[in-house]
Amino acid sequence: MELEGIELRNNSSATASTIIDQQVAAIDSNAELVNAQSLPPVDQGRKAWTFCLCAFLLETLVWGFGFSYGIFQDYYTSHPPFNTQSPIAVAAVGTTALAIQYGEGLLLSLFLQRYPDLLKATMWVGLALSTICLFLSSFVSQIWSLILLQGVGFGIGGGMLYMPVINLLSEWFVQRRGLAGGIIFAGSGVGGFAFPLMVNALLGKVGFRWTLRIWALGSAILAGLAILGINHRTPAPKFRRGQRRPRFIPPQMHFLKRGVFWTFSTTTILQALSYFPVSLYIAMFTTKLSSPLSATIVLSIFNSSGVVGQILIGHLSDIVPYPWVMFVSAMGSALSAFLLWGFADSLTRVFTFAIIFGGLSGGFSSVWPAAASDSAGRYPEQATITFTCFAFLKGIAAVIGPILSGVLLQAGQSFGNNGSYGKFGFGSVELFVGSCAVATGIGSLFVAVARNRAR
Repeated sequence: MELEGIELRNNSSATASTIIDQQVAAIDSNAELVNAQSLPPVDQGRKAWTFCLCAFLLETLVWGFGFSYGIFQDYYTSHPPFNTQSPIAVAAVGTTALAIQYGEGLLLSLFLQRYPDLLKATMWVGLALSTICLFLSSFVSQIWSLILLQGVGFGIGGGMLYMPVINLLSEWFVQRRGLAGGIIFAGSGVGGFAFPLMVNALLGKVGFRWTLRIWALGSAILAGLAILGINHRTPAPKFRRGQRRPRFIPPQMHFLKRGVFWTFSTTTILQALSYFPVSLYIAMFTTKLSSPLSATIVLSIFNSSGVVGQILIGHLSDIVPYPWVMFVSAMGSALSAFLLWGFADSLTRVFTFAIIFGGLSGGFSSVWPAAASDSAGRYPEQATITFTCFAFLKGIAAVIGPILSGVLLQAGQSFGNNGSYGKFGFGSVELFVGSCAVATGIGSLFVAVARNRAR
């Protein structure tokens, strides 16, 4: 997934551990002072790496499945009972789920800040909701029901199941947070690579109804086991009736006054507008060019390239100023969309495009932690909420981008364009994707200016 851990400014793991322990003790006025030496160690030990492994599994199940919707999109538009529906309506199922999972992170972060004792319960409720909705979606025959269940219901439940991982990452890892975060967030790429192949095989053998039922039950068992390993490192504060809790909305959000936050937020929206149409429609394009199996392979390659991109872009952001990494990523994505996808008339060009665009655009969010830290400025405790604001905006773009590209696709197909550029009516979509990527590159320059002024 795309939701990376926030880099807080700590001098050492011991210092960070002491700060966390003091915060917990201060919140629960009736609890005894927490003895830091009795707590599991940060950055090491069985419990820390168990958390990391279980978080990786949840990342794989939630985000890997979401990024595999392109296979469902291709199946729904070519098989009854949804093949008579508008491609935009069918696309709304997957984009709605992703948008909600991104967008609800902000609300869940604020909720868990006020109710940290309900973190585990939130995950169990999310698992139940996502499983039930995915299972029930196998019985529907109307597109609005599919949007409500596989889109809205699964999206809400998936976000509730996964988001607590982000809140707990900073408790378990400090000096090794980058390593732990890299392991966890690689789950979306692993799932994004393997799940399209698995989903395609199931759809071909048992159809979409039994595919959804098998997936709902199988993922429920695995996610339930993973939840058992997701725990607080420090005791969750307990509040008595009438005892005052932290405010739901922090009294002062200083990052809202900083230009680097607003320029980066705008650039994030532009980048997401470029990314999601490709994630959704690349499988459909490949099916028209070759076969459903080739489409599945292309989507798997596209998703897995994002893992490499996340690691590479994250590493480069530690070496050079991240706005310049953003600029190179965006302009490389634009060129690949204009030239490789635009003139794609063979699987070789489509595969090349999937690798380049998937790596450069899929890894773009690796700069989020650095941007969140810059946006928070002298108030590093606000970096988490800043990060979730970026995710919220990306969730909005996850809906808008595919809708706009769906309209452009319908218009392009109505003209029956099969020329050398933009085959199968995808020309307008390819121009839209490339143009948004160019706008992202320009936005990166504004981020660089705002960042220098903030210093």
